[in-house]
Amino acid sequence: MNKIRIVTDSNSGITQEEAKKLGVFVVPMPFLINGEEYYEDINLTQEQFYVHLRGDASVSTSQPSIASVTELWDELLKEDCEIVHIPMSSGLSETCHTAQSLAKEYNGKVHVVDNQRISVTQKQSVLDALKLAENGISASQIKEILEQTKRDSSIYIALDTLKYLKKGGRLTPAAALIGSILRIKPVLQIQGEKLDAFKKVLSLKQAKQEMIGAIKHDLSTRFAQFRANGEMTLSVAHTDSFAEADTFRKELEQLFPDVPVLFVDPLSLSVSCHIGPGALAVTATRRL
Repeated sequence: MNKIRIVTDSNSGITQEEAKKLGVFVVPMPFLINGEEYYEDINLTQEQFYVHLRGDASVSTSQPSIASVTELWDELLKEDCEIVHIPMSSGLSETCHTAQSLAKEYNGKVHVVDNQRISVTQKQSVLDALKLAENGISASQIKEILEQTKRDSSIYIALDTLKYLKKGGRLTPAAALIGSILRIKPVLQIQGEKLDAFKKVLSLKQAKQEMIGAIKHDLSTRFAQFRANGEMTLSVAHTDSFAEADTFRKELEQLFPDVPVLFVDPLSLSVSCHIGPGALAVTATRRL
């Protein structure tokens, strides 16, 4: 049986150091900051990124170059293996569609998974893929399983400011002005491929209450059987808000003692540049 290699991108939140420990491969996402190109976790740390962002630098995201993807694939395939490539959600970037097109030239050796995940949920998909491969599941079957279970996850994100949604053109200046005057803090959700509005609140405390309520509902309805089977997990993600994220973790552990909190991770920079610092997120994800 051919070996299987797992590839993802840095939107998963998996660092290069973590990737080496796990035995996976991470394509770094590129950024343009004031016209200069940087690569996440290569020559751009989380700390450096937020210095630029808070300094009102011009920040934009881009796809990995075709060469950076195909050169990695070509190197791995020298080992007589197959590749399961898990990019960020096709609903949030063209990265997945680009990889799918490139994979057509690899004669079935590269299997690109479109399971519409990002950040810690994408990270869980990588861990699921590793487990499935260790259990002797083929690369094509791993892709099929991950895509069949793509809806077994929820993300809720509370924003501290509307500034970056406005800056990225995802909010009109008038709406941002009204929101700032009223001190509105939106709570967004990802249920599948898209980032959508969920609630509007006036404080982080209210935002956390709304997110906890949403997670309670998900765990008692569409995830109820997975929870009963011990398959559900929670995670916390944030944008440069480590202390608040750790506090939130402790609250979740008390509220949901039967559902383990696996990760407390920074959100991927591709998301962070659109929502700004101070954001806090919670996820409920099935673990295969």
